[in-house]
Amino acid sequence: MSSRSEVLTVERSLPSERLDTYLRDKFPAVSRGAIQRLIEQGDIRVNGRIVKPTHTPRTGEQVEVHWPEARAAVAQPEAIPLNILYEDEALLVLNKPPGLVVHPAAGHEEHTLVNALLHHCAGQLSGIGGVARPGIVHRLDKETSGCLVVAKNDETHLSLSTQFAARKVEKIYQAILCGELPREQGEIRAAIARHPSHRKRMTVDDGAGREAWTSYHVLERLRATTLIEAILHTGRTHQIRVHFQFLGFPVVGDATYGSRQNQRLEELTGYRAPRMMLHAGRLAFIHPRTAKRLSCEAPRPEDFQAALAALR
Repeated sequence: MSSRSEVLTVERSLPSERLDTYLRDKFPAVSRGAIQRLIEQGDIRVNGRIVKPTHTPRTGEQVEVHWPEARAAVAQPEAIPLNILYEDEALLVLNKPPGLVVHPAAGHEEHTLVNALLHHCAGQLSGIGGVARPGIVHRLDKETSGCLVVAKNDETHLSLSTQFAARKVEKIYQAILCGELPREQGEIRAAIARHPSHRKRMTVDDGAGREAWTSYHVLERLRATTLIEAILHTGRTHQIRVHFQFLGFPVVGDATYGSRQNQRLEELTGYRAPRMMLHAGRLAFIHPRTAKRLSCEAPRPEDFQAALAALR
């Protein structure tokens, strides 16, 4: 990928927001760490000046973003089989199996989705953010299964990122929850922030959190559990897990947000989940090349079906 630049104009002053957070919303495919690095390197400037990541964006300011040439990915291609729901020259949509890590990281250098994509798409993936971190536009947790879209070029990557940021992407999940959800349908609007003491966890925090909105309806009532379909209107980290824990009905198998309720479930039913029972069942967006709506559905994986059978 060659280097390129673009300019954004701040539409309104954001007194409580930082430049890195503002840009993270504009480019959801790029990590906040990568944005901070680009600001500190002077690749992102405001009105031509080098600023700090904590700079407050003000109305009318011009934010110049210079995307440097992508460094070669450290990850190595691996011939890992992929379950492809849709593919063309611009993008592909996968049905991610549970247990597959999306990005290489310390301790997970190999056997990740990125390794599989480097092999499958050989030299055909976007490298936005200065690293050829192939085409990943959004994420699913390691244990979550289902629909994941991957961009094969920068133009597609930016278009999809913009749709995610503007909430134009339809994201529908299925989850099995601990307990008997009293209502047939509902909405959860509760801001989410990083947990003050557990840095790998998120929590509902209306003061410091970012807006988060989930709506849901019940699909089936099971033994001491409820199968629901949830629509994500925003895309916060661990959003479904945190929102349903907040209601008191955490996801079955979620050790981080629902260990007590899962222990109780095992005592009541004898069922113990092999992983968190969360599945990204449907993903729909406007295809950047054809401008037509593309909708993909991922069938429930075997362990999810087995959980339903055990809890019916």
